[in-house]
Amino acid sequence: MNKPLDGKIALVTGASRGIGEAIARRLAADGAELVLHYGSGRAEAEAVAAALHDGGHRVHLLQADLAAADGARHLVDGLKALPLPRVDILVNNAGVAPFATLAETTPEVFDKLLAVNVRSLFFVTQGVLPLMPDGGRVINIGSAVSRTAFPGITAYAATKGFVDVLTLQLAAELGPRRITANVVAPGAIDTRMSTWIHAPGGQETLAQVQALPGIGQPAQVAGVVAFLAGPDGAWTTGQVVDASGGTKL
Repeated sequence: MNKPLDGKIALVTGASRGIGEAIARRLAADGAELVLHYGSGRAEAEAVAAALHDGGHRVHLLQADLAAADGARHLVDGLKALPLPRVDILVNNAGVAPFATLAETTPEVFDKLLAVNVRSLFFVTQGVLPLMPDGGRVINIGSAVSRTAFPGITAYAATKGFVDVLTLQLAAELGPRRITANVVAPGAIDTRMSTWIHAPGGQETLAQVQALPGIGQPAQVAGVVAFLAGPDGAWTTGQVVDASGGTKL
C-alpha cells in the first residue's frame, strides 16, 4: 500500500532526540527517505538512524554545529555530498531554549540563541531551497510563546517571533513554485528541554494554562508536521499551526 510520503526525501534538523526524533520517525513511517541532522548528540543520532534502518527505512546522518558561524554552510555542503537527487521536505527543528529573564540574559546566551534559532534556520533554508523541487515543503518548528507571554524566556520567545515572520515571508516568496511554508508551534512538550514539567508543581502549572489535560508528547507535534508535509497539506501555507494543547487560549 502506498504511503503519503513515498518517494519523498526529508531533512530534519536536530533529529537526535525529542521532537526532532519523533518527526523523523513519523515521516519515515509515512514513507519518506530521511536525512537526520544532529549537532553534538552523535550516539543518540546513530541510535535513531539504526532503529529506522532496522525498520526498513532509508536514512542518512549529517552532522553540523549550527551554533558556529559556518554551521549552516557546513550542513548544506554535507547535504550536497550525499547521494540524493533533491530535498522535498525541510523541517527546521534544531533550536536552543535557555531559561533566562531579561536581566539574566548574557551576551553569550543571546548570541547562541540568535546563532541557532535565527541565523542557522535562515541560512539552512536559503541553502536547501535550490535543492528543493516545485511543490516542496518548508516546516519550521516555532513555539506557542510567540503569541503568549511566559516569564523567564524573554530572548527565546523573541527568536520564535522571528520564525513566525520569516515563515510568512517565505510563503509569499515561494508560492509561485507551489512550495508551502508553515510553522508548527508546540507548547510544553515532554522532552529534555521541558524537565520542569516533572518538577514539583509542574503538572499543576500545565493544568492551569492548557485547555486540554495531560502532557504534550513529541509524537503529537510530529503528527501536525506530517499533515503539512503530506498531500493533504498542499493548500496550507503561511500559517502558524498551534500544537500546544490550547495553551493560554
